[in-house]
Amino acid sequence: MQVYGYRMSLWAEHLGVLEPAFTNPESLECVQRVNEMAQANWEQYIAEEVTDMRAHLLPYPVQVKDDGTLGALPGYETFPDVGGLVLGAQQGNLPDGLTT
Repeated sequence: MQVYGYRMSLWAEHLGVLEPAFTNPESLECVQRVNEMAQANWEQYIAEEVTDMRAHLLPYPVQVKDDGTLGALPGYETFPDVGGLVLGAQQGNLPDGLTT
């Protein structure tokens, strides 16, 4: 019962609502609903008009190409609000302080 309660609180926090489909997270219905909600959040996030978001689960802005490689969504190589490359950048050696 604790896992169920924790899972439901995560749904509520990240999606702003609780729906009956969330009681069966393994179901196709649940997966499709979460994907729909995440896509709607993305559309709100990239919209010209800034509005308050009631939820904050969004799909990561990448596309998987036919050969399996990842690419940024066309037009979204950087995050709209803060910049920063969606796919990151190649780095040399990281300082030990960052990895220890």
